Amino acid sequence: MASIHRTTMTPTKLELLSGWLPEQSWYAGSGEAPDLVKAGGFRLDDPEGEVGIEFMVVADASGREPVAYLVPLGYRGAALEGAPDEALIGTSEHGVLGTRWIYDGAHDPVVLAQLRALLRGEAKPQQQSVSDTPDPTVIVHGPGVAEGSDVRLHRVLRASEAGAPGRLVAGWTWPDGTAVRGEMAVVAPR
Repeated sequence: MASIHRTTMTPTKLELLSGWLPEQSWYAGSGEAPDLVKAGGFRLDDPEGEVGIEFMVVADASGREPVAYLVPLGYRGAALEGAPDEALIGTSEHGVLGTRWIYDGAHDPVVLAQLRALLRGEAKPQQQSVSDTPDPTVIVHGPGVAEGSDVRLHRVLRASEAGAPGRLVAGWTWPDGTAVRGEMAVVAPR
């Protein structure tokens, strides 16, 4: 299981995301510079122990109403060969592990494989900021990824308690402290 290091990252994840997020086609920002806060998320373990996997929820409080985004992150000790340029969120100096290449998990094969494993019931979600601790609040409803199906990430999150089959539901907290839950991913036909 992954260990969470209590250390620094320079630049921080939120600093990197503040520059990267507005460039994404699904960004629903106000036109102002984003005002990001960490709002929730969870981790998955890489069976090989090489890639850090985090499903981070950030809330952008720059507009009249906050917007929550799901950003799956793959933390690597070297550049991901063959990844498109837009997949790299940036690099950061980790106080224990050194330089980390941080990728949008939607382009990282290890992140996607573990998400599929979670949806099949073959991986256990872990708490975002505590080492070796399962997160029972992350719920997979119904059958997981089957042959001929795909996984779609919800990048802009909406609060709902949807529980239809093939749904990944987890929680986050709005900047005003309100805790909500919603769908983060869904199994869909190809």
